[in-house]
Formats: sequence, structure tokens, C-alpha cells
Amino acid sequence: MEMSTVGLGSSVVRGGGALKLAFCRYLFTHSNSSPSSSSPTKFFFRKKSYSKKLTRRRLTSNMADSEVKVATSDSTARKMIFQPILEDGVFRFDCSANDKDAAFPSVSFINSKSRDAPIVSNKAPLHIPYFECRLGQQIVKLELPVGTSFYGTGEVSGQLERTGKRVFTWNTDAWGYGPETTSLYQSHPWVLAVLPNGEALGVLADTTRRCEIDLRTGCRIQFTAVSSFPVITFGPFPSPTDVLVSLSHAIGTVFMPPKWSLGYHQCRWSYESAERVLEISRKFREKGIPCDVIWMDIDYMDGFRCFTFDKERFPDPKSLVKDLHDTGFKAIWMLDPGIKHEEGYFVYDSGSKHDVWIQKEDGVPFVGDVWPGPCVFPDFTQSKARAWWANLVKDFISNGVDGIWNDMNEPAVFKTVTKTMPESNIHRGDDELGGCQSHSHYHNVYGILMARSTYEGMGLANRKKRPFVLTRAGFIGSQRYAATWTGDNLSNWEHLQMSISMMLQLGLSGQPLSGPDIGGFAGNATPKLFGRWMGFGAMFPFCRGHSEMGTNDHEPWSFGEECEEVCRLALKRRYRLIPHTYTLFYMAHTRGTPVATPAFFADPKDPNLRTLESCFLLGPLLVHSSIMPDLGSDKLQPLLPKGIWLSFDFDDSHPDLPALYLQGGYIIPSGPPHQHVGESSQLDDLTLIVALDEHGKAKGIHFEDDGDGYGFAEGEYLLTHYVAELKSSVVTVKISKTEGLWKRPNRRLHVQLLLGEGAMLDAWGTDGEDLQIEMPSEIEVSKLISSRKEHRRLRLEKIKHIPDVEDVSRHKGGELSRTPIELENGDWSLKIVPWIGGRIISMVHLPTGRQWLHSRVEINGYEEYSGMEYRSAGCTEEYNIIQRDLEHAGEDESVLLEGDVGGGLVLQRHIAIPKDKPKVLRIESSILGCKVGAGSGGFSRLVCLRVHPTFSLLHPTETFVAFTSIDGTKQEVWPETQEKFYQGNLLPNGEWKLVDKCLGLELINRFDVGEVYKCLIHWGTGTVNLELWSEDRPVSKQSPLQIFHEYEVREIQ
Repeated sequence: MEMSTVGLGSSVVRGGGALKLAFCRYLFTHSNSSPSSSSPTKFFFRKKSYSKKLTRRRLTSNMADSEVKVATSDSTARKMIFQPILEDGVFRFDCSANDKDAAFPSVSFINSKSRDAPIVSNKAPLHIPYFECRLGQQIVKLELPVGTSFYGTGEVSGQLERTGKRVFTWNTDAWGYGPETTSLYQSHPWVLAVLPNGEALGVLADTTRRCEIDLRTGCRIQFTAVSSFPVITFGPFPSPTDVLVSLSHAIGTVFMPPKWSLGYHQCRWSYESAERVLEISRKFREKGIPCDVIWMDIDYMDGFRCFTFDKERFPDPKSLVKDLHDTGFKAIWMLDPGIKHEEGYFVYDSGSKHDVWIQKEDGVPFVGDVWPGPCVFPDFTQSKARAWWANLVKDFISNGVDGIWNDMNEPAVFKTVTKTMPESNIHRGDDELGGCQSHSHYHNVYGILMARSTYEGMGLANRKKRPFVLTRAGFIGSQRYAATWTGDNLSNWEHLQMSISMMLQLGLSGQPLSGPDIGGFAGNATPKLFGRWMGFGAMFPFCRGHSEMGTNDHEPWSFGEECEEVCRLALKRRYRLIPHTYTLFYMAHTRGTPVATPAFFADPKDPNLRTLESCFLLGPLLVHSSIMPDLGSDKLQPLLPKGIWLSFDFDDSHPDLPALYLQGGYIIPSGPPHQHVGESSQLDDLTLIVALDEHGKAKGIHFEDDGDGYGFAEGEYLLTHYVAELKSSVVTVKISKTEGLWKRPNRRLHVQLLLGEGAMLDAWGTDGEDLQIEMPSEIEVSKLISSRKEHRRLRLEKIKHIPDVEDVSRHKGGELSRTPIELENGDWSLKIVPWIGGRIISMVHLPTGRQWLHSRVEINGYEEYSGMEYRSAGCTEEYNIIQRDLEHAGEDESVLLEGDVGGGLVLQRHIAIPKDKPKVLRIESSILGCKVGAGSGGFSRLVCLRVHPTFSLLHPTETFVAFTSIDGTKQEVWPETQEKFYQGNLLPNGEWKLVDKCLGLELINRFDVGEVYKCLIHWGTGTVNLELWSEDRPVSKQSPLQIFHEYEVREIQ
């Protein structure tokens, strides 16, 4: 029997697995933590074989009084110690030797031992981080040269360059996120720094815990997380690509995707029946729009029970999949982690028998609500749970399942303020992952471990097929098992723009196979928006259209014939370029090179390229699109990297399609625009698009294999290196090298030699034989270019443009009503939508970067009601813009809105950022009796002005509301109270504040107690309402109801 050692203070207990579990529960149950704390005492099991000094397993407290002393005491900043690991240029930094020994195993590294094993190297790090510890938090700072630009940080919204930003790694169900949202679905504690000279450095904080990544101070990278964790640096290396390749040696490369997964995917929440799925598939083929995959969202299940099918709507999944396969479609099905808590349901019974559920502190399985209702959750930190899940997946695949979609795996839990399970829950993890730990330790890696289990289950089902898994939640390294998408985005132009930078940031963080929900998940896209989004979304590594229940249809033909044609052209482009994209993924899988990168990768030294967000590179192919509604790509004047960049198209130019440029010196392969990948053949004509450099040379590669399976790992493939060279007015295109066991197919070779501005020379030959092209004279080239420009002009004249059918208001202020009003001055930046409730949908405190309020357009945010009932008149009406003052010459930045709430009443709201008090956001609201009839005595119905702001919580368990009541009693209100009214002497005495202990910030709300009758605190899922209510009475012209109040942010005193 294997023995374990349990260390607590000076006592030692020996025992096997049962004792380990019992003692783990005892420690969690008896930890001394306050009810309001989100960080109970942390204990862990782990193997200490990583240290030569420690050969036994032990249970070690991560507190300051633990047996192994770690750097948790307050200290001044000191240099971290380092050792070279993995390969030249990679260093591990720790606070001390004891901290090194106490660090948890790495989940991000493909082999945790490689992080802990030093190598022999003569190199020393050029940049050494400093650390200090405060209250159990390890703060690591790395100063870099002025002019350094920061990228990476994983799945983040907002701008491409992360300099000046702060994020928190805490996987969060973030429906409808905005540019300032600081925690999304995935966690990548990683920063890519591009130095002023174009060299690059990567920095990884190798911790699974909640981690603050702060890039707001100069050129400093700062990580803050629970002690202790190592920091790994990669470089500086000559280029950002070199850093990403080195990172891949640590965290692994992307799984090799099946070729069909690079086609177009069509999804919907939900296609309600098998008949509807087949109807969608038939329409793609009838309309000649390429597509490879149809997705089944959660409604295919029987009552949302995973691994089941609804017997009425999806009675025969095998037959459905056969019909799809017959027409060239694959089928992907959703699996969530929440398993319905129901005896008699075979998955629940099986999981209970194998004891695989996450447990509460008392050892009882945790039950939380998700789609099926009460659910239990597999503990993927245990190998037995992963094997159990993998076998369920194996059996599930027998229904003809081609791919699996893991959703809700942050893990998301309904009806809780944190949006997830309690951090005190217990995971009985494997020693190699970190042992028995609280959920706060494993939360961020739950998604990657679920994806791993699903991936391995698909591998068990058919070892001749490559698994395809899509995961919503992830951690750095999850690309080994799954693709990802950018979650529940919105159908608007802001999210269209963000989708480019979000896809790129994931690639810069080691995850190259990603993309957005094209057209936006939530809300209704307009034809112009959908067409433009599909135009460049078709060039993303992962390409899927998806929309939520209750929205209009979002298939490519759903927006009129003009938009349909744009989608058809865009997807035909994608399929033409699959030979190039597939080659990029082979290189990414085997060598760790990126697939899609920002434009500055072509010239990292050029600072002007570092903030470009409307373009990206696919290898040497630059994709440039307009992200502005009223400006098409035909009107763009793109900023290109230095060197030769030659434009081309497939005779498909369109204002809503991106412009394409190939870098001089490169060759890329392309093929026919098939309707699905399965139509392609090795005998298809192969096209090489060639752009010569200033020396008259070019090179490129083309990878071919079966498109599925693992034959390529045994040499069953063909990798061809092509070169082109201009000599004596003749360009010769030939093969310089081949790799792999495959013989070259007997096929035609088509070479398109780019000349500039879309002009090209076409030549045909046989692949494998030298092909020579005689270059025309300069005069002839000029004529070819002029002819091509004229051809393009005539084509653009004949194009039917997508109509602009944005719903523009006819009321006063209509010119602003479909674009949020932005107020920015002093400490505040706001976005307001007049056309539905005059709602504030974003409220950002600029000095701290904290977005205190963020909502969808039609609900929540900051809204006001004219009655005591929830969502009474005032929150959905259209508001007119009465006055709009821009900050200038000492004036306030303000807007005055007015909405008709019926019965002769208007709700008027004046929002201002005063010039003389720039730290304050002031809101003055009134219900006015403008047209109250004389028959009522000039008085209205009973009304109540109810101010209803919904504030977002970054750290729900670390946040509370504090105030002093009129009677002098001090109040602290935590999320556990759920909802509570305060009035009379318990009313806040003119001020209450929302306190975020983790950030050290408080949002203060001041008001006039003479105007406020009662206050309401309501804790929701990741939100809190701090409501101000007036008295309930009639109003007249002379006696309005009003509440004047203001907000200010300050550090906790």
C-alpha cells in the first residue's frame, strides 16, 4: 500500500488514500475563514518528487505557518532567483528556493517536470523580475524598455495592444461582454512583450489561481496572485514568432485539426428538430454556399440531459447523421458538464457509482442549477473521472457524432452571485495536478480538463479519426485538446471590430484555432453588419455562424440576396484558400508557428503597425477589411508593412469583402472552391499564387495528407517546397524539396504570378515539372495593370450593394439614436442608448480601468422606472435627446434625455460629468407632469421614481455594500443576503458604497435623503442592484418627483 505523509504544524500522520481524503475534508471543514471570505485556508496534496530534497508526498498548508516556509510575509521588493529550463533563452524565476519547492505542478506545461528541471546554459536573463508579498499575495513586477508594446493575455476584449490595460484570470460566463470586461471565459496568465527594437519576450505566471495582469504602469508587467508561483520568461528572441515557437515547446502545439473543420460551420441555439437540421443543410447545397458542419445546441437532448436525445425531435440521430454525411456535412453536438441530479438517469447513476462528483466541504456532492435544473459536476481533476467521462464520450460517438462542443464549462452555475460554484468546494485532484484542493485552485483549469477528457474519449472511439472539440472555457495550453470561440458576443459593429483582436490575442497566447460567432450571438444583425462580418470572418482560422434563441434567422441567406451573394463569395474564398490554411495548421501543429498574426509580425520594428486592428496576417497573406459601416474595402487606403505587398483577388472584388495582399518573396497554394472539403481530391488542379521579392525570388510550401487520421505522423503525407526565381526575363517555378512518403499526384499546376494592383500572369503546367513564365516588358505590365483596374472598376459598378436598412428613429435626436452616445470627461466614460430606456450600458472609471456597469442594450445597465413594479414604464420607452453638451470652454460634458411614460408624464434624466468636479458622475432624474388632464385636478396617477442600476461584480465573494444608517448603525451587506430593503432610520444617511476588497476600490453613491424614501440591495448572478426609490405619490407640473445623486470611485480608506 502506498503511504502518504500529512504535515500540519509539527505533527505527522501516515495513511493511504482513504486517510488522505478524510483528512482533506477535515482540513477544509475546520479552516478558520470568515463567512465573507472567498479564500478559505488552502491545503493541497502533491508529489514532491520535483525536489531532490523532498521525496515523500505531504499535505502542506499554503499559509505563512506551513511546514515549508513560502514568501507570504510582507516584504520589500527583491529580485527573484532563476534557473534556465527547457531550452536556451527560457528561464524560471521563483521568490526563493523554498518557494520553488512549494510551487504547485504545472497544468500549462505539456510536461510539468520540464518546468522544474534545470538545464545547462551559458546564458543569463536580460530582464529579471522583482517580487514582493503582501497579505499572502505574490506581486511580480518586470520592467521593460520604454517603447515596449504588450499583447497576449489570452481571451480578452477591447483593443489589440494591451498596454495600459488590466485583466483578471478567472473563467467567467460573460454573456454580452464589452470592451472593458476584465474576465472572460478563459485564463491565460501570459504577456507577449514586443521591445522597441522588434525583439520579443514572453512572460508566463504559471499559476492556476485568480491572477491580476496589470499593464497600466509604463512598460511594466505586473502579476498578482496567491503565493507562491513561478514566473517563466521566453527570450528576448529576435521576433515574436520565435517567442511563440518557444512557448509551444513548453505548453504544446495545437492539435492537428481534421481538414473538414477548416470549412464553414453553421450553428443556432437551436435547430429545434432533425427535420429543421436537414432543411438547413439542403438549402446550403441548393444555394451553392459552401459549408461543412451543422451544429446541434443543447435542445437536441432529452430535458438537457447530456448523452441523451429528445425522442420526438431527434428520434434517430444515426439516421440524421447519415443523411448529413450523404450530402457532405459533419455533425457536432453539445455536451455540458452539469449532469442532472436524478436517480434513474444513467449518467448520474454511473457517476455516483464511480464517485466522480465535485464535493462540498462536508464531502457531499455539490448540487447547483444549470439547464437541466439541479446538477452535479464531474471532478475532472481526477483521472478516474476523466476516464469515466471519456468512456461516455466513446459510446456517444457511436451515434455518428463527428465533433463535440463543450459549453458552460467555466463551470457556469445559475442562481448564484458568483456565476459559478463555491470556491470552498473540494476537488480530489491527482497528485500530478496539485492534489486535493479547493475549487479556487482548480476553477481556471476545469475547462481544459473537461476538454482533455472529451478529446481523449473521441480518440478512444476511433483512433483513425482526429477528434474535434470546441470548448468555451480554457486555460493556457488548452489548444492541445480543443478549438475555441470568443463566447456570447453581440450583433453590433463594436463586437465585429473586437472579434479581430480577440482572435489574434488568442493566437498570441498559444491558441491558434479560434474565431467569433459571426454576425453576433445576441441581438439581430443587419444585412450590412452580417455581410461585412462574414467577409473577413471567412478568413479566420475557425469560421462559424451562430445566434441565440429569440433572434431572427442568421443563416447566410436570411438577409436578402445582396448579403447572400457576399456570404457566398466570402466562403468560396475560404475554400479556395484551405490548402494554404491547412498548411499553416500543419506547421503550427508540428513546429509551433502561429496561424493568424497581427500585421506588425511582418515588421516588428515598425511602431506604426503595432495598433492596427482592421487587418491580420495568415502567414504571408495580409487580410485588410473595413470595420466601419459606411466605408467599404474599395475605399480603403491601408497602411502596409514595408516591402513588396501585391494585391489580388479571385475575380470577386466587393466592398464588403476584405482586400488581399501577398508579401513579396512568398508563394501560397490554393484550390477550387468546393461546396465542402469532402469534394476535394488529390487530382484537383493546384494553384500557386506567387509574389516575387525585390531580388526576383519567392518560396512557399504546400502540405497534403488524407485530411484526417494520423497517417501523417508515420510519414503518410507530401510536403512540397516550391521556389520561383526571375532570371533573364523568365520566371521559373519549380520544386526545391519534398518531404513525406506520398507520391506526387498527376495533376495540373496553375501559377498566378502577381504583377501589382490585381494584375497577374497565368501559366499552366504539370505539378512536379519546372514551369517557366516569360515576363512582359514594363510597358506591357503597365497595360495589364490598367486593364485589370478597369475590369475591377466595371465589376464594382455592377455590384448590388447590401442595402443600409439600419432602423433609424424619426424622432428628435434620431441621428444619434442607433449609435450609443458617448460621454467622456474627467474620470468617467459612459455609453448611453436613447432609443430604449435611455439606458446607460457602460460606465467605466478611467483612472482604474474598472467597468462598474456593463449591459446589453435592452435590459439592465442603468435604467429608471416610473412605478414600484420591476420594469414598469420608463425602462423600454424611446427617449428623445433634448440637449447634448460637449465638454469645452469650461462646460460640463452632459446629455439631457426625456421619455414619455404615459398619462401625460415624462421621465427626464440629466447625465453630467462636471468640469469642476471631474471625479464625479452626476445624474438628476425627474418625473414631470407635462400634460396631466384638468379632469384629474392636475395630478397624475400614483408614480414612484425608481433608480435601478445593475452593477457588474468582478469579485463577487470579495464585494459588499457598506453604509451608515440615519440612526448611526454601521451596515455591511454581503451577497448572502440576496435582497433587502432599507427605509426609515435604517436608510443610508446620504451615502452608500459598493466595496471591492480585491481591487481595493469603492464606488460611492451619494444622494439627498430628503428625496429618497427607501433603498433596495439585490444581489444577482454576478451583479448587484443599488436602488434608490422616491416616495409613491401623484405628480403635477408644480410638484415633480426627483432624485439627484452622484457616483465617485476612490481607493478603500
